[in-house]
Amino acid sequence: MTTAVTQNEERTRELVAWCRNALDTSATHFDAGLQIARGLGAHKRDGLCEVGFWAPELLDRRVPDGDIFLEVLEPEEPVDLTVSRQTLRMQRQLVPIGRCEAFCFAAVEGMRAGTRDEIGSFYALAWRDDDGWHRILDPLAASLPFGVFAPAEYYDIVAMQAQRGDRAYFESLPEGDPVKLGPPVNILQIHVATATAGGTLASLTRRYEHLAERVRMKLPVEPADRIFLGYDGVQLLPVEPTTVFETGPDFWEEIADADPDDDSVTVELHRPNTTNWGYDIVIAGMGAVNPAILETGRPDELVDLAAVLHTFPGGPKKLVFDVVFGHSDNQGLKALNHHYFAGPNMYGQNLNYRNGIVRAVLLEMQRRKANFGADGIRVDGAQDFTYWDSNTEQVVHDDEYLQSMSDVVQEVAGRRYRPWFVFEDGRPWPQEDWELSSTYRAVIDAQRDDDVFQWGPLTFAHNTPFLYTFWLSKWWRIREIMEHGAHWISGCANHDTLRRGTQINPKLNVNTRLGDTRMEILDKAYDNPAVSLITYGVFPGVPMDFLNASARASWGFIRNQDDQYGVKVVAEEAISLKWQVDNYSYSVPMAFRRLKAMGFEDRDSLVRFMEFLPALVEVTGYDLDVIATLLNQVDPPLAGPAPFTVPILKEIARAWMDDMHDYCNVSGYEAALSESQTAFNLGLRAFRHARPWLRDNLRPEDVYEYREPVDGRVLFGTLRHGPDGEQVFAIAHLEGGAMEDFDPLTLPIKGLAGDGWNVALRTPPIGGDYIGGPITLSDSMGVLYTRSADRR
Repeated sequence: MTTAVTQNEERTRELVAWCRNALDTSATHFDAGLQIARGLGAHKRDGLCEVGFWAPELLDRRVPDGDIFLEVLEPEEPVDLTVSRQTLRMQRQLVPIGRCEAFCFAAVEGMRAGTRDEIGSFYALAWRDDDGWHRILDPLAASLPFGVFAPAEYYDIVAMQAQRGDRAYFESLPEGDPVKLGPPVNILQIHVATATAGGTLASLTRRYEHLAERVRMKLPVEPADRIFLGYDGVQLLPVEPTTVFETGPDFWEEIADADPDDDSVTVELHRPNTTNWGYDIVIAGMGAVNPAILETGRPDELVDLAAVLHTFPGGPKKLVFDVVFGHSDNQGLKALNHHYFAGPNMYGQNLNYRNGIVRAVLLEMQRRKANFGADGIRVDGAQDFTYWDSNTEQVVHDDEYLQSMSDVVQEVAGRRYRPWFVFEDGRPWPQEDWELSSTYRAVIDAQRDDDVFQWGPLTFAHNTPFLYTFWLSKWWRIREIMEHGAHWISGCANHDTLRRGTQINPKLNVNTRLGDTRMEILDKAYDNPAVSLITYGVFPGVPMDFLNASARASWGFIRNQDDQYGVKVVAEEAISLKWQVDNYSYSVPMAFRRLKAMGFEDRDSLVRFMEFLPALVEVTGYDLDVIATLLNQVDPPLAGPAPFTVPILKEIARAWMDDMHDYCNVSGYEAALSESQTAFNLGLRAFRHARPWLRDNLRPEDVYEYREPVDGRVLFGTLRHGPDGEQVFAIAHLEGGAMEDFDPLTLPIKGLAGDGWNVALRTPPIGGDYIGGPITLSDSMGVLYTRSADRR
């Protein structure tokens, strides 16, 4: 028997009065919003469930109070979040609400709060008119087992926080005023769904628990372990709920009953199985966790990951969240009311930052997400936070909002703190000359904190380090890094740059010295030992690596939800076949199994199809009917599920995305990892950790230059001086022909002369027997030397 759910009238009146007081006494509408947003969503307080919604659309529609209810759905049988599909009955109860302007509140008795071990009550705001019943879903929900387009789960966040395994980590922070956390020494960027075979937060947590145990017991580590070790910062690509399948199936599908006012409903539940690189969000649910990456369906998995990182032997690892508040996918229009949006953009929808309540709600979403245990926040696309200034009649960057993001105070385990912040901001991007005009310092210069970071010029999206002359053409940017890169993220490999690399025309002037095949060239370009040598050995700032690049795994634009534009997206991504898939890798039995089942039995047949598809998308203006007709007329006929139709083309696109998602999983590449390369990279990270002063900008006595005349090779040398008198000298061959039989320590660099130098690190394939003297450096090779103050 389901427990009766009733309104606690007195507490509901108090909530309405509290809201009224905030609206009447706050200095601005935004200030009122900051207070009220704390009460939105569902909260367990004093044995009651207090629920709040901001629903201005009900005022727009003039819906009377008597037609608005809190809808509570209680399963009549256990819900299993680990099965792919289930059908069950839910008891439906309606609770009256209290109302204050656009806000609706209810204090409720009888709702069950979800925990790690128990599924809570599901809820939504329900209202009726002449057309029947409608729902408003909770954008500030703490748990969304079936995604943002389904009723939310009432969840006991207080209990989750009380049980976290890293309370001592936070309790070590000073009490009282908020503490400002600083940057990590270096960062590993991870896409959860492709980081482990399991593809979930729980699976990633187990991986780190395994590593922690081996480190604790001082056991040997293998190449597959090394790619996770040596970082004191872990940045997750966005873990918020993403878009859903455009044409279904929905993860929560109600089977129509004869009586729409019945007190129970039959629901078919589907375990969320979307794949996404993380950036296609709908804003709703930003304070929750994407259910598609939860093994158990419980948000505790994110806390568990934070705990294992914060308690890692040898020193805690900082957890950095990547948040997307600069745009929403168009699906957001179905998840949120129209007041949230300011109009369309290239990604979907702009957000209405000038609306005080919207502004406050977005900041509250950020606060709730970071309370899972984040030490840092990376803000995606900060240049997209803009609004139209009617006074100047110009689009203006909302730097005030970006500052508000940095000012948000977190509270975990009774300690208040402000996370470290890093912004991706390439303004004036997408202006045509952005690559020339961007300073990558707009946010750094505008913010109050002295430890705000931005992505640096070699980290922003459009970098192609496998094209000849890349390094010479970027010399002016390297000079900027050396002189004022202390607050930049450095490194060439991340989710954007690696994806862009797979889209480059292979007919361009590719640096074939990086490898014998395109796959080898791409792998080495984004896991280049010489580039790593200068990034970790001499560059200021905070180095960042991308797990898929370090594992030499494939990567791309992963999103299987599209229907309308899915074929077009695949046509744009098809060129990655030439960079990331060869005949052998395609022939592996489990690789591309869906496409093989559709008739693309070998790589050549798929490549041929993918040669036609992008061309037809272009010439037809993406007319799918015409594209299908023309594909059927190709002679000799194309492989695949002929005859081609529009539905068949969409099935091919879905199969591509699902197969590529599987193909990009790091676990499939671990066995092929190089012993010498992974050991070298781990040694570089240890070198950086031992010398935190390398993060600072170069000092007056430091030297950086490339060898001139170039003579067909780019040889980059840097001499840095530590505060304790130690010198670090790096010589790196970045591209071109070999530099034969020369002694790097005899180069005419001021401060380099003299004895006392030791070889600290050598890039593969230089052997450990090289301890100095003449050497031949080829493309991607380099040496790192040190000299202590007492030996100068």
